[in-house]
Amino acid sequence: MSHNWDKIIRCRIGIKTTCGVLKGNILGLVIFLVLSSPFGVGYAQEPNSSDETESCLSCHASVTPGVVADWQNSLHAKQTPAEAVKKEKLARRVSADSIPEHLTMTTVGCAECHTMNPEKHNDTFGHNGFQVHAVVTPEDCATCHPTEKAEYEKNIMSYAHIILTNNPVYHSLMVAINGIQDFDGTKTSLKDPDEETNFESCLYCHGTEVMVQGMTTRETVLGEMEFPILSGWPNQGVGRLNPDGSMGSCAACHTRHQFSIEMARKPYTCSECHKGPDVPAYKVYQVSKHGNIFFSLNEDWDFDAVPWVVGKDFTAPTCATCHVSLVVTGDGEIVNQRSHQMNDRLWKRILGVIYAHPHPKSPNTAIIMNKAGLPLPTELTGEPASEYLIDENEMLKRKETMQKVCLSCHSIQWVDNQFTRFENTIKTTNEMTLTATKILLTAWEKGVAQGLPQGANIFDEAIEKKWVEQWLFFANSTRYASAMAGADYGVFANGRWYMSKNVQEMHDWLQFKLKDESKKE
Repeated sequence: MSHNWDKIIRCRIGIKTTCGVLKGNILGLVIFLVLSSPFGVGYAQEPNSSDETESCLSCHASVTPGVVADWQNSLHAKQTPAEAVKKEKLARRVSADSIPEHLTMTTVGCAECHTMNPEKHNDTFGHNGFQVHAVVTPEDCATCHPTEKAEYEKNIMSYAHIILTNNPVYHSLMVAINGIQDFDGTKTSLKDPDEETNFESCLYCHGTEVMVQGMTTRETVLGEMEFPILSGWPNQGVGRLNPDGSMGSCAACHTRHQFSIEMARKPYTCSECHKGPDVPAYKVYQVSKHGNIFFSLNEDWDFDAVPWVVGKDFTAPTCATCHVSLVVTGDGEIVNQRSHQMNDRLWKRILGVIYAHPHPKSPNTAIIMNKAGLPLPTELTGEPASEYLIDENEMLKRKETMQKVCLSCHSIQWVDNQFTRFENTIKTTNEMTLTATKILLTAWEKGVAQGLPQGANIFDEAIEKKWVEQWLFFANSTRYASAMAGADYGVFANGRWYMSKNVQEMHDWLQFKLKDESKKE
């Protein structure tokens, strides 16, 4: 990689010259130049960085050495877009048919991402002669990855912030979880959570809204500099609202600054947000047969191969195998195309909802309204709001797409029977949720709890919290255990036992309250 030595030498931190090359030692520079000479034995010319990126590196190699080291280990630092688009179709990692000419012949570095589309970014600011922004967005990445960006916009994840904050029901749940409770006399009270609490809890995964609040001057090792004041930052949530108007963060899965496909394919990445009792995918995977194979044998797998060959590069699915990756057979036959839409392989929605139901047509589920006027995809008694949900034909298409991955290792009978069990689990968990809902509706009707009929928060009383646990924790866990063949988790860990126990406790609570009310009369 070439270096702009004039800029490197001029960028000094204290008495040190940055970039890890020159440390007041001219001999070191001479040795470096000799070893870097194209006439050296075994020398292979690496692609050049742009002059703009070299300018960034000349300071940031010392100011933020971890960031620079990460980038240097990335494919972005080792390959130009021109080389990337020349690869065979199945081996390509970029989806653009053509890339702006001025970007093609140098690596994808600091400047290529952080100065992209400056006119679209409210967070753009002047920095050492460049117009830069801190928040790199899917719109910026779309220069080379337009298909991935377009697919991701059809993904419920991209609307995760909007779904949580614009849906009054889910917003009330967030208030009940994050709000500050107080006790005075004989009563508790609940006040809304502060912004910072929401940022580090629900919105860590769902995404914040990153907004520019003004500018500030800070003293740095290079002197005073001006920077934008960003609220909702830092954040890498899947539904982050960005200063350029786009939604999402590619770094949620492809962590900056290596942007590793290997990391995105391993289940540890998904576990950042899919580990708690509300979305226990990682915990279920750990106790599944697939998880056992992964944890036992993955050191011999090739997580960087594109395309990903089943049986050769990996021998059991990870999250990405089923939901995202381009998977092919040893003969090059496509099992499934790469997809960042993800829900195009999902026919039922099983998480974060009161009842499992056909997948929504729109990724923006905040637009859904049931017959009772609630922003929910089902009635409280389970009937689906069908006009907002995909039909039987679309469900079958998505189900068969998912099954293609399964059939690359398993027989038709094995797969069909597994899916039959899963559909039955959806049925039984919905029935158990309905039982819990009937108990709650009776509590509201009899006035021993304050809920919808009283215009109150439906998540803040003891019986309401137990109702939430019934579907958000226990039914979800049971469905995940069935879907991912981690059946043991769905029995005692957070599954069927707790659904049964919870119904009994809700019933006992109701009876206790009703008897208490009768004594007052």
